[in-house]
Amino acid sequence: MNQRWSIQCLDSFQLKCIAIVSMALDHTGAVLYPSQIWLRCLGRIAFPIFCFLIVEGFFHTHDVRRYMGRLGVFALISEIPYDLAFRGVPLEYAHQNVFFTLLIGIGMMVLLERNREWPVKAVILLLAMWLAVLIRSDYNFRGVLLIFVFYIFHESRWLAVTAGGFWNFLYQGVIQKYGVLSVLPLALYNGERGRKMKYFFYIFYPAHLLLLYGISRF
Repeated sequence: MNQRWSIQCLDSFQLKCIAIVSMALDHTGAVLYPSQIWLRCLGRIAFPIFCFLIVEGFFHTHDVRRYMGRLGVFALISEIPYDLAFRGVPLEYAHQNVFFTLLIGIGMMVLLERNREWPVKAVILLLAMWLAVLIRSDYNFRGVLLIFVFYIFHESRWLAVTAGGFWNFLYQGVIQKYGVLSVLPLALYNGERGRKMKYFFYIFYPAHLLLLYGISRF
């Protein structure tokens, strides 16, 4: 194997495992131990990894409509667990879960693939960011921007990882800056799919939020 690629040892499945562990720590800190900032800091690497993988999934899927459909279904399924865990009520509309952000990102990439001119691409990006702000999805316009970054630099892994790392410094607070650590597992990605447990990762999101809500109540 070429020495330049020898360190790339993580497949898509392993990246997802790292991301969901990080996300679980983040949400555990947010729901159960809000004073334990270190949990939130460890959790910052999850979203960049998920955005990277959503772009990878977009370029490798055989049916983008079904891909969007799955995201849409789980966005709806996850909304009540999300609101219970973070708002304490079954349904409210001030914030929407991260699946909506990822779904907007997929829709944006579909349009970007159909329009190659940069002025049009810029308009599509701005509209997608505006939609995320309008519905108040998790990470809102910054989340859509990160998906765009990984999409634009998809052909150059190191540019994608570097730009994705700088994205974490768009936030004024300190916590999200720890998301720059996501560049380490992303740099180790080998481009392979790994084990197939597709629906586990979709189901984990609403399931762990319900579990955290239940623990917080009892």
